Amino acid sequence: MTIRTVLSILSVDQFEEDLKAAIDFCGAHGAHLNALVIALGAAPLIGDYNVISPVWIEERQREIDALSEKTDELKTILGRSEISYEVQDVYTEFAWADEDIAERALYADVVLVGRQAARDEQLRRRIIDGALFQTPTPILINRGTRAMNAASRSVLLAWDSSDEASRATRQSLDLLKQADTVYVTMVDPVARMRANGEEPGADIAAYLARHGVKVQVDRIASGGRQAGEVLRQHAVDISADLIVMGAYNHPRWRQTIFGGVTRSMIEESTMPIFMAH
Repeated sequence: MTIRTVLSILSVDQFEEDLKAAIDFCGAHGAHLNALVIALGAAPLIGDYNVISPVWIEERQREIDALSEKTDELKTILGRSEISYEVQDVYTEFAWADEDIAERALYADVVLVGRQAARDEQLRRRIIDGALFQTPTPILINRGTRAMNAASRSVLLAWDSSDEASRATRQSLDLLKQADTVYVTMVDPVARMRANGEEPGADIAAYLARHGVKVQVDRIASGGRQAGEVLRQHAVDISADLIVMGAYNHPRWRQTIFGGVTRSMIEESTMPIFMAH
């Protein structure tokens, strides 16, 4: 997939680092930036006789005014850049934020979630629910210790022959082709004709190679460890600066109750992750 439109979701409370990363990313890919700054407001406070609290109304107006000021600041910063851009602001409640995000994610090739936005747990949850699970658009989320690079040199591609992994691979091709090496990583792979083939990883490696991707296949034994732990450790071992993977290979309600690889990767990874569902 060629990246031509990037949706960067920014927290109204803090966005300077995330905005710079988005500008650098769009500059490196020649992409248009849609900067979306979001403020999550509290639900209305209902007082006696079902009347909305005037304190809540005043606080809501202060938050809306603050959002407008931050949006003007963002426009000023982008005006000094050399990229194509547009700016949108959204004041919404937590319950509706995922739909607001999904509506805009439909018209992007990738959704960027930088470290500052990812630190906001409520906003992060709404982004994942909206962009990742209500649209076909992948997300690139960074909960790591460093700002996101515009281009990655070493990429770990988590491969399990699933539809989700296949979509993540196809949608990240622009990023994979730029890397010095893409490590197709399989945890405890089993050779099966309907899944991994007689030589696990060979088919996806050949597919990527035809696109000009420099590939190495790594088959790793878990030794009883969780798959997420194995992938994170291997990413460190190969000095990866990006992980590409499919999101939620099982029904979401099971992931909510029992956790899962996707959830553990989002919560515990120290580097950016490109995810598609």
